[in-house]
Amino acid sequence: MNKVIAIVGPTAVGKTALSIKLAREFDGEVISGDSMQVYRHLDVGTAKVTPKEMGEVPHHLIDICNIEERFSAARFKELADRKIEEIAQRNHLPIIAGGTGFYLQTLTDNLALGSDHFDQQTLEIRNHWKKVAEEKGAKYVWEQLNALDPVASAQIPVSNTRRVIRALEVIKKTGQLFSNQPQFKAINDFFVIGLTTDRPVLYERINQRVDLMIQNGLLKEAKWLFDQGGEGLPAGKGIGYHELFPYFRGEISLDEAVAKIKQDSRHYAKRQLTWFRNKADTHWFDILRHPDDINQIKQFINDWLKK
Repeated sequence: MNKVIAIVGPTAVGKTALSIKLAREFDGEVISGDSMQVYRHLDVGTAKVTPKEMGEVPHHLIDICNIEERFSAARFKELADRKIEEIAQRNHLPIIAGGTGFYLQTLTDNLALGSDHFDQQTLEIRNHWKKVAEEKGAKYVWEQLNALDPVASAQIPVSNTRRVIRALEVIKKTGQLFSNQPQFKAINDFFVIGLTTDRPVLYERINQRVDLMIQNGLLKEAKWLFDQGGEGLPAGKGIGYHELFPYFRGEISLDEAVAKIKQDSRHYAKRQLTWFRNKADTHWFDILRHPDDINQIKQFINDWLKK
């Protein structure tokens, strides 16, 4: 069983910087756990780590997909498990850094996701339930899952329509309850570090980060994606991109688009916090307000590595 560090938490709390510090301290390599950083050409809006920030620390699962490719949790787990094993074979410490909660859970809980593959039938089922959700609302779709699989529905919030639809897909395709899907014992030993801070501080940092992204070329990047047909592409669903598409169509002002990016980013951060607090056995720190906590984190890791 390999030892793996995971650094989780909402956007803009310092996960990237901490992952690099810990990688240097413990001879580690970083695996991105972000669902958008896999896409080539999308650097600014995904807050992708720069070559300068990386330094000599190897990074993985960044820039591995074209914008038209779909990247799933199952694909992430397959690649991340492989990278963890390769890194451990080099006697280095694998460090997962990212904010996509379900991606992390596929690893910590060793979820079985390969029983149904994404195909035309999946697309048809998904589109059906998306249409139902648009017409009748998220609560109605959740109630359909609740009628079929109350154990699964109890674990998925009514508002998380994507996960509700995913559960309905699996039930339809496999003929089995989503809650009865086979799961396996953990194959790695995870030490999960959660980063957070006071809500006003977090929201201010998010607003500042969006302003900085605009200064650093987000408009140009998003316009390129828009010109590639971004509205119909998997990569076009990312926060920081789809909010700008109405601006490019002349439907809203730039100020309105930027305000929407900030709002969506704040809402996403709130969802991230909720997910990690409910899903993972996490050691929480606020290194923004208490930078010395990094020393405590290192001590915790030292003790854990010796076990």
